[in-house]
Parts: sequence; C-alpha cells; structure tokens
Amino acid sequence: MRVTIIGAGYVGLVSGACFADFGHTVTCVDTHKDKIAALKRGEIPIYEPGLNDLVASNVKAERLFFTNSVAEGAQGADSIFIAVGTPSRRGDGHADLSYVYQAARDIATTISDYTVVVTKSTVPVGTGDEVERIIGETNPDADFSVVSNPEFLREGAAITDFKRPDRIIVGTENEHAKQVMTELYRPLFLNRSPLLFTSRRTAELTKYAANAFLATKITFINEIADLCEKVGGNVQDVALGIGLDNRIGSKFLHAGPGYGGSCFPKDTLALIKTAQDYASPVRIIETVVTVNDQRKRAMARKVINLLDGGVRGKTIGILGLTFKPNTDDMRDAPSISIITALQDGGAKIKAHDPEGVEQAKKLLNNVEYVDTPYAVADGADALVLVTEWDAFRALDLKRIRSLLKQPVLVDLRNVYYPEEVAALGFRYSSVGR
Repeated sequence: MRVTIIGAGYVGLVSGACFADFGHTVTCVDTHKDKIAALKRGEIPIYEPGLNDLVASNVKAERLFFTNSVAEGAQGADSIFIAVGTPSRRGDGHADLSYVYQAARDIATTISDYTVVVTKSTVPVGTGDEVERIIGETNPDADFSVVSNPEFLREGAAITDFKRPDRIIVGTENEHAKQVMTELYRPLFLNRSPLLFTSRRTAELTKYAANAFLATKITFINEIADLCEKVGGNVQDVALGIGLDNRIGSKFLHAGPGYGGSCFPKDTLALIKTAQDYASPVRIIETVVTVNDQRKRAMARKVINLLDGGVRGKTIGILGLTFKPNTDDMRDAPSISIITALQDGGAKIKAHDPEGVEQAKKLLNNVEYVDTPYAVADGADALVLVTEWDAFRALDLKRIRSLLKQPVLVDLRNVYYPEEVAALGFRYSSVGR
C-alpha cells in the first residue's frame, strides 16, 4: 500500500519507518526544510534506539521517502496519516490543534481517488469531526474517510511497541475504511496483535484515558512513597505487594521525581480541559496534575536537607537530564524543575546525560555540562541521580565518594541499596525508603 505521513517528528518518523519495514511504500512529509534535508542525508533528528538503521535500510530499499511537499507526498496514497504535534496551547492548557487543521486543509487540496485520512496525533474528542468538516468544505468532491488511530509508543522502545503492540485502536464505522486499515496492519497479524475497531470519538478518548490512568498510577505510588518515608515503610516492597495483584499490575509503580515527557503532561491537561468543556470534570486527573507539578521541585528539598538546609555557593552534580532513559527528550523533564529549584537556592550545577545535553542547553541556563558521571562528582557537594540510564546503575561508588567534596548521594530512582551506600560512608537519600 502507499502511505503518506504528514509530520516527520517522533511519531511520524517511527510510524513511517515501521510501515515501510512491513513492505508498504511510505512518504514522510514535513514543512521544516532543514529536517527533510537532514533525513535525506541519513541524519535522524531524534534519538530512538534502532531508528537510524531502520530508516537507512528502508530508504536504501526505496520504500521510505521524504519531501516538503504534501502534494508530492500524497500523490496516489491509499492512506494519509496526520502525525503533527499537538502541544498544550499557551495560556489555557487546551491542545493546540492548529497543525492538525492545517494538515487537513493541505490534504483536501491533494486527494482525488478514495483516501483514508488517519489522525495519528493525540487529539481531543471531536477532532476527527472537525478534520472531516475541513476536508469536505475545502474540497466538496473529495472521496475520503477520516479515521482515528492513536499511537501508544513509549520513547526508548517505540519500534518494538509499533511492531509488537498490545493493541491497535482504529476509530471508524465506515466499512471501506475498516478494510484499508485492516490491510495496512495485516503484517502484524502474525503477532496476534488485537485490532480493535471503535467509533471515532471512542478511539480519541481511549488515548487520553490510557495516558491519564498511567499518570495516575505514577502519582499514586509517589504519594505512597512519601507516606512510607513518614511511617518507616519501603515503597518498593509496597509496589511489589500490590503489583502482584493482577487487577493492579506491576508497571508504572516505580516511585520517583514525577512524570514528564511529551505525552503525560499535555495529555492530562487536555483531558481536563475537554472534561470541563463538556461539564463532566475529572477530579482525579486534576489532582494528579497538581500533585505531579508540586513533586518535581519538592525533590530538590531532599538535596537541601542533606546539606544542612542550604545549597548557596555549593556545587550540585546531576546525573540524568532527560525525562526517562533511552531518549533525548527534555520536555517537562523533572530535572528542569529540580535544577531550577536548586539554582534558586544559590547552587551551582554540573550535569551529565548520555543523550540529552543538546536539548537541555535550550532549556537550562548556567549549567556546566561534563562528559562522564565521575566528572560530575568531581568537586561537587552532592550527587543527584535523576534519570536511571543504564550507565548510572553500576557506578564505582568508592570512586564517586573520593571525588565528592561531601559524601552526599540523592537517588531519586532508587537504583542503589541504602545499606550498601551507607556502608561506604555516604549520607544517602532515596524515594520512599
């Protein structure tokens, strides 16, 4: 099949490369000329394990193409995916749908034969109705269907998630569109991936509901972690104890500094705004957002408390900047709030991240970036582990202690065992233990 994807960002590029790897002919379209030029040179603008090789192999096989022109990219397409950004709208938290609607107008001017227009972007309930209206009004002769097909890709594991998904949600009640989408995803049937057809609005809401629920699990275990610290419990054992219950499950029960990234922060806000618009408020999600926002800066207090209540004039080393490992994504990363709070207290910051430094430089000021974890520790008054990259899981703690000005280690991901760290002479703080 011929597939066009508008938007060569994270979702669009991963989806396009995977569809091409299934044998479809895919063209990724993006208005950013520099991005398309870089992709044509084989330069990938994001860090995602395995993506470089996947793109390169499918470009070489002439199944994956890149262009700035919607008209060129959409020519003869059986399906056109909208995979543009939907960031939080500045000022009110609603999803900014301007890129989605512009893509709809561009599509309307190019399609001739029957085309399935697929909304892959995360969009509020009812967006598909508006996309359908825009295309129909712009090109009254267009023969098309609008389908919702939300993505469920984890950064750092996106290729595996696309090729071996838990489920594929397709929102349409049009039989022709169902046939096209079934054929498009047919290569996955060997993996018995469940293809669930729903109404379009149901599919749109399913994406938000999934992310809101996962954000709630994270926030729940973080609050239990705070309680554990007060009563002398161990949150990791609590998480294991409740996670073994199949009704609850073990995933997303890892206490830490709060959630971040490109999805949970904006999607929880967008769901709240949608619910308010329909006079059906989601109070639990409202609380989740508030608690998570407060938690990030609160993590800085763990550092301050171990340094006798103040960090002015002291150097704090930060290990890990991205919101999670195996990505260079800094959007709403807990490290931003933690570093800002420490700087507000007068601290100097040294930091290291395996992939996120260039993105961090765009968001953080007055930070010294160094090349290794040991360079971070050298001369610092405290070391803070913020993101649990594999490279930070087995550090030479004796060497770390010798490099630190003060033996202070704050482990916000519970990577190390408190007894072992304490035995080495550290003043140590973790989360919920």
